[in-house]
Amino acid sequence: MLVLGVDPGLALTGWALVEADGGRLRLSSAGYWRTAAGAEPGARLLQLWDQMGEILVRTRPGAVAMERLFFSRNTSTAMAVSQARGVLVCAVAKAGLQLAEYTPAEVKQAVTGSGSADKRQIARMVRLILDEAGLAGPDDLTDACAVGICHQHALGLQRAVAGAATGARG
Repeated sequence: MLVLGVDPGLALTGWALVEADGGRLRLSSAGYWRTAAGAEPGARLLQLWDQMGEILVRTRPGAVAMERLFFSRNTSTAMAVSQARGVLVCAVAKAGLQLAEYTPAEVKQAVTGSGSADKRQIARMVRLILDEAGLAGPDDLTDACAVGICHQHALGLQRAVAGAATGARG
């Protein structure tokens, strides 16, 4: 299944298409959307809406996974991220797609084995898991890859549990 991982933000939103290919995960494509700091907030949110809608139509992922806003010391940043996240969630709902949400600690745990991993550790593991040694870009891009990996791992666990339950009944 192709999963679109998203790290939401008003200034910068990272996205990554992570695909399960046999027993491995691979990066199909990734990027980020940047909105102009001086633009009206509504225009910036509309830009994110349009970009999310376009990628959903173009790539047709089986699921979308997004980082949940968990904590922020900066209230104005948290509000902007919440607004961006809301627009992105609505675009996913409009497309009729399944949305999975993960806290930053859940993503870190799934990718590195530690819920308190730092950005360097996450980036290193993302490159290793996806076999993308040259993956470069802002942290938001790496974080989107990590969210996609997290959801792929969750899907794998769900399949394993379903298979074990079926085997136990058979």
